[in-house]
Amino acid sequence: MTVSVLLVDDQPLLSLGFRLILEAQPDVTVVGEAGDGAQAVAMTRALRPAVVLMDVRMPVLDGIEATRLIVDSGSPARVLVLTTFDLDEYVYAALRAGASGFLLKDVPPADLVTAIHAVAGGHAVVAPAVTRRLIDAFLPHLPDPATGRSLADEALHRLTGREREVLELVGRGRSNTEIADALTLSEATVKAHVGRLLAKLRLRDRVQIVVFAYERGVIARGDRDGTA
Repeated sequence: MTVSVLLVDDQPLLSLGFRLILEAQPDVTVVGEAGDGAQAVAMTRALRPAVVLMDVRMPVLDGIEATRLIVDSGSPARVLVLTTFDLDEYVYAALRAGASGFLLKDVPPADLVTAIHAVAGGHAVVAPAVTRRLIDAFLPHLPDPATGRSLADEALHRLTGREREVLELVGRGRSNTEIADALTLSEATVKAHVGRLLAKLRLRDRVQIVVFAYERGVIARGDRDGTA
């Protein structure tokens, strides 16, 4: 199946580079290019791409707000944010807005194509190791659970004990294989638990599970995994 992609970047040379990479693929089609967030929202509505490759810092409307508008509109398009590590705080905001993952702008072409297909298939593209580094960078910016919503809220109460264990391990950036080893479960069972977490917590993907775990205090400040 061919994946349709909308490119969103205010730097024409970067946009051209991504277009050349993607148009060389037999199963990817670039349906349009937008130079700012407002154009991205309008073109997503008009062109209905499967994936929106979204820059963060742009004129008129930034990529974070554009992502939120696209997700809130009910569009089936999946947003894949492009950024660099010095923009981590913007990436976090974008993930909260509903982005399905992120890539660095120096991503190898093969990895870019793989990520686009993964996102189009409904998966998140943030690798576990990258998730751990990302969360470490975000910890100073996260709300203190003591002043945020209670851990005894309705969403967490709906989880079983095993689902809470899986939630914590996903929050620490563990892969399904690592979770299966830690809990002595099959990978299929872990995948089933992750699916139930998404349904019960009304989240879009694995990335949002990580954000949820930190925001709700399931992973405490200073209580980091320590693995790379």
